[in-house]
Amino acid sequence: MSMTAWDALWTNVHLATMTHQGYGEVHDGAIAVRDGLIAWAGRRRDLPAGAKAAEEHDGRGRWLTPGLIDCHTHIVYAGNRSDEFEARLNGVPYEEIARRGGGILSTVRATRAADEAALLAASLPRVKALLAEGVTTLEVKSGYGLDTDTEARLLRVARELGRMLALRVRTTWLGAHAVPPEFAGRADDYVSMLCEQMLPVLASQGLVDAVDAFCETIGFSPAQTERVFDCAARLGLPVKLHAEQLSDQGGAALVARHRGLSADHLEWLSPQGVQAMAAAGTVAVLLPGAFYFLRETKLPPVQALRDAGVPMAVSTDCNPGTSPMPSLLAAMNMACTLFRLTPQEALAGTTRHAAAALGLAGTLGTLEAGKAADFALWDIDRPADLAYMLGLNPCSAVVHAGRVRDVPRTGN
Repeated sequence: MSMTAWDALWTNVHLATMTHQGYGEVHDGAIAVRDGLIAWAGRRRDLPAGAKAAEEHDGRGRWLTPGLIDCHTHIVYAGNRSDEFEARLNGVPYEEIARRGGGILSTVRATRAADEAALLAASLPRVKALLAEGVTTLEVKSGYGLDTDTEARLLRVARELGRMLALRVRTTWLGAHAVPPEFAGRADDYVSMLCEQMLPVLASQGLVDAVDAFCETIGFSPAQTERVFDCAARLGLPVKLHAEQLSDQGGAALVARHRGLSADHLEWLSPQGVQAMAAAGTVAVLLPGAFYFLRETKLPPVQALRDAGVPMAVSTDCNPGTSPMPSLLAAMNMACTLFRLTPQEALAGTTRHAAAALGLAGTLGTLEAGKAADFALWDIDRPADLAYMLGLNPCSAVVHAGRVRDVPRTGN
């Protein structure tokens, strides 16, 4: 290969390739980019003789990791729910807030009243905060519209965020998030509308990459969830699920039976659910921000997931009610301090395993030839620092599809 064919070459960097157990460390490494993909990665001393590129960058001894992936967010919404945060601190349970018309439906009302420009403006600061922390891929769920027009609006805004910010965005339709007021007491009829009208329409418009649902006592039953999954299968869309957050509804086994990409939350996950996920290759997405903000005490069965070989992703769950936290670095720290993940597991959970949770394991999440040239450069002493430090952002540069991207500054 002629080295002049490379578009860019980074040297004097330490690589955390995340290609296997451990960090996959390569000290004094180099990484080359061509056509938006990683063309070569390894030790600098192993570069072919005369290696050159159109652009050459000195990493100044910093660490370079895959671009971080936030694989579970509800980041596009309107409104504010600090009043509910205050109510919970005054002793009102989350379930009671939801039954009073708060919770998800509070955000639905505000979101339905916002046009695309307002939604975009409200979402930009949250998304930019993640970009500043080395995030290069973001999952965005709908679910705050609960009617076809507003759900489409949310998904279009998500797509526009990706175009505006040089960000990979994966859209997940979450129409089965809550029963809207116009269907109060008629959850089955609402599910019929979702399957017969809303999801087929949005899928035909190319707005949906995956399908999610909230399987819970205050959400949708396993039978209703299965109807949504059957519809997704007919449309050729992969599925994932909010499962076992507040109770054990058997959702993890249900999504595993449908070969789902992920089961998310999982505080009440049963041994049977763990085994079903392991057999199906379904990723466990841990969301410590929601655990923290809701002051939960029931821990997800992390050791059982480890023992079964279930890959564990980590995400912000950024949303207005239960995890208003646009910081993936904070989520990594919380995953370690609250859930007892190791720093290596936390970084794997925001790179390799997060890619798998989005169905992108073949193109993202590790530093190896053929993968997308998405990576972040960090002013740290060792990779564990990313999960160790809380409230400090050491990201110094981000590369997206082979090009250096401006890192928004948010005060860190």
